[in-house]
Amino acid sequence: MDLILWRHAEAEDGFPDEARKLTPKGQKQAEKVGAWLKERLPENTTVLSSPAKRTQMTASALTDKYSVTKELGSGADAERVLDAAGWPDADGAVVVVGHQPTLGEVAARLLSKNSFGGMHVRKGQVWWFDNRDGVTTLKAVLPPSLL
Repeated sequence: MDLILWRHAEAEDGFPDEARKLTPKGQKQAEKVGAWLKERLPENTTVLSSPAKRTQMTASALTDKYSVTKELGSGADAERVLDAAGWPDADGAVVVVGHQPTLGEVAARLLSKNSFGGMHVRKGQVWWFDNRDGVTTLKAVLPPSLL
């Protein structure tokens, strides 16, 4: 299984939090990363998005076939995110479009069996993990600025 953690791109400030949209810069970030992912993801990829507008806009830069999953909402629990993604047993690849600090907590859990807090996942950044034969590997960490 491949698990791709994708933090939403740069978003407007404002309230309510769930309604915040991407800024023009954030839209460009999402488009760059979405194009990079499209070239590399297998056909049997599932895309899951938080209910927040900014995450759905980010996911839309990759595909219009994504599922909104309440377990990925702002303030979500890392274990619930992994369960929603089917980690580590789902077939193919799963892209999770979500929020910090949750994605950083998921990354920390995957990098260390003794979870040590959270990693910092920047806006628009992708962390790509795979699990083969019970071994988890970090394949890539990519910020939009490198594309």
